Amino acid sequence: MAPASETLPAGARVIVIGAGIVGCSAAYHLATLGWSDIVVLDQGPLFVTGGSTSHAPGLMFQVNASKMMCELARYSVELYSRLQLDGQPVFHGVGGLEVASTSERWEELKRKQGHALSWGLEAHLIGRDEIKRHVPMISADRLHGAIFVPSDGVASATRVAAALAEGARDRASFFGDTGVTGIEVSGGRVRGVTTTRGRIAADTVLLSAGIWGPLIGRMAGVPIPLQPVQHLMATTAPLPELKGQPGEISQPIVRHQDRSMYFRQRGERYLIGAYRHEPLLVEPEDLATRWDGRMPSTVPFNEEAFRPSHQYAIELFPGMRGVPLEEKVNGLFSFTPDTHSLIGESLDVRGFWVAEAVWITHGGGAGRVVAEWMTQGVPSLDLHEADLNRFYPHVFSRPYIRERGAQNYREVYDIIHPLQQMEHPRNLRLAPYHQRFREQGAVFFEAAGWERPQWYEANEQWLASGHKPVRRGWSARYSSPIVEAEHRAARERVVVFDATPFTKLEVEGRGALAFLQRIAANQMDHSIGKVTYTAMLNDRGGIECDLTVTRIDQDRFWVVTGGGVGMHDLAWIRRQMPADGSVHLTNLTSGMCCIGLWGPAARELLQAVTAEDVSNRAFPYLTARRLTVGFVPAFAIRISYVGELGWEIYAPTEYGLTLWDSLWRAGQALGVTALGGGAFDSLRLEKGYRLWGADIHSEYNPYEAGIGFAVRVNKGDFTGRAALLRAKQEGIARKLTCLTVDDDTVMMGKEPILSDGEVVGFVTSANYGYTVGKSIVYGYLPLELSVAGRQVEVQYFGERHSATVVREPLFDPDMMRLKDLPGASPDTAAGRPEPALETFMRRG
Repeated sequence: MAPASETLPAGARVIVIGAGIVGCSAAYHLATLGWSDIVVLDQGPLFVTGGSTSHAPGLMFQVNASKMMCELARYSVELYSRLQLDGQPVFHGVGGLEVASTSERWEELKRKQGHALSWGLEAHLIGRDEIKRHVPMISADRLHGAIFVPSDGVASATRVAAALAEGARDRASFFGDTGVTGIEVSGGRVRGVTTTRGRIAADTVLLSAGIWGPLIGRMAGVPIPLQPVQHLMATTAPLPELKGQPGEISQPIVRHQDRSMYFRQRGERYLIGAYRHEPLLVEPEDLATRWDGRMPSTVPFNEEAFRPSHQYAIELFPGMRGVPLEEKVNGLFSFTPDTHSLIGESLDVRGFWVAEAVWITHGGGAGRVVAEWMTQGVPSLDLHEADLNRFYPHVFSRPYIRERGAQNYREVYDIIHPLQQMEHPRNLRLAPYHQRFREQGAVFFEAAGWERPQWYEANEQWLASGHKPVRRGWSARYSSPIVEAEHRAARERVVVFDATPFTKLEVEGRGALAFLQRIAANQMDHSIGKVTYTAMLNDRGGIECDLTVTRIDQDRFWVVTGGGVGMHDLAWIRRQMPADGSVHLTNLTSGMCCIGLWGPAARELLQAVTAEDVSNRAFPYLTARRLTVGFVPAFAIRISYVGELGWEIYAPTEYGLTLWDSLWRAGQALGVTALGGGAFDSLRLEKGYRLWGADIHSEYNPYEAGIGFAVRVNKGDFTGRAALLRAKQEGIARKLTCLTVDDDTVMMGKEPILSDGEVVGFVTSANYGYTVGKSIVYGYLPLELSVAGRQVEVQYFGERHSATVVREPLFDPDMMRLKDLPGASPDTAAGRPEPALETFMRRG
């Protein structure tokens, strides 16, 4: 450690801003991975710096619906458990209890235990007697039960930070009482940091300043979308039930999420944490930076807001009645627009890295993955949920950040359905034919700011008489039987689908082909008008992007990817671009609308509105060409993500309404139907199409994912090629596998898959296939279990359901309908020899 009086170095390999638990973890892992000349700065004294780490209660509950978040927490527990400071531990693994006082919460805990099993975390559902055994002073009479995680516990946050700093001391210097006053940027790159004690030259900076992150990000011209929010905690006076208790903590930590509260023992006292009050926001500009009678990351305690929570605490712990509260803290911490952390390098300021909005539970893991990313170019964990560059521009507005930060605080302990929609802000991005959706009674889901129809109430007319819904309970929420009618319309007639939210990028320039050949795994050197499906890989062979590339001209290409992952893919492509100006990248998304026209009658409909020949011979599968549709100049790509004959039809946005109306009028005699996202997903799963972020991402290579057909290792060098050659030589141990659930229970995704009682994988995607009449799930299984006919089990809300491995795809395995070949029929046989899977991801 460096005393405050020590002179700052003139330069450093990397400057870490923030000496809380995240900054210290990053420094520790950077040092472990071989970097030196690491400088860590903080405006406060080391290591009780006055940030959120300094007032954190230290509870570490690891279970999370996000695999990424659970993995970060698991590693953090492992790391903290190894650390000591002054010969004493900094983490106490006393276990964690989450109790249920309602039947709804008890069902949620069953789902949560499934997540724990999926992610490899030991967790048990327990009853009242066992709850009392773990925490004798709790009132369990009104509880339905609890989930118990033996490895949960409490970290002494500032001691963890100090211990991590001690572990990095040979390669890192830490400077307290040193405020950052500026970030020097020139030529699109970090050049140095100015502080209250002088300047340090560095071309790499890591921002881990917590609630002050937006202010420092602004110095570099990098927006940090997080909202500081007040959080109330109080500690009781000594409790008679705990008199004589040895040590700091011996009882498990407790969450009472039905009351938005948590609890932990502190010797003979108990700490109470409360979220059950309206969000109390603080603007970054109003934050204190120095100790002035209190810690700068705290504000005055709000007695009125805490009072109801205190009464709820007494309900669960009657021994607290009449016992005064001695220590009260109103600490500030961070919420982001989507609740996930912010990790990665800025696209606009190279060398400016961020690890922000990270809580104590995930601090050790976040420090590790950002250090891996910085030193090795690829983190060991898929981080797309936390990617700094994942947001669209509207997310960075202060009103949006405030609105979403406040709502995420309200919902922090709520039971959240995977498809539950936010209510505000809405209607930010609308397709040019949005009014037509409303006229059809569209039920909208929000994605990347777009209002996307999930189903249309007008399509209820297509439901068969006496129709019986296949979904029940949890899986029936945020769905409708109408989804089946739309699914069948795509298989039997023709549908139109709003594909405007697809992200549409143009890559052009004299170096465009060479550039795409280098970053894409498939062959890019095709004739003009050819459409190619490809993955883009990292150096380890992991799938970073999954998209199509269309050659528009000799030096001009269109890249089309999903709207939800568009900014991630844009960032990945931008990072690889050459600096010589030979390649230009343009985002065309807002300027181009797109309508998917799919189904057996798609050609008949399209031919009715265009003079150009759209026959199989004139317009083959996986080609593209210009068309005039009615009066609209358009560009059509013959491709389908529902497994049927069809096209994506693109046009300038201002023509969108006319394009929709032209197709709609021409399709009336054919029974044209508007297709929503619910049916889109079931259609793609019947056809075995992969979804990036669920079925495939950076932790899987193409051979494991079943898309090896889209790799051309013989075309020459490309990113990830060496890793793929090794994978081919060594072979794979797991494989993305299709299963059908024997009793047709419809799953939701992320459920554990078991064989002989042992967890062997988890569900990556799930839906009901209305054409094949089966509940379908996908998941990675060991090769020996991925054989057709093999029986496994899927655990859903605590109950195990038998499932059978089947050959994929379940629908049209020979691609007859997609390619509109002679003799095409809705062949849904699942027992045929497995073809080479020409599968594509769902772009939605």
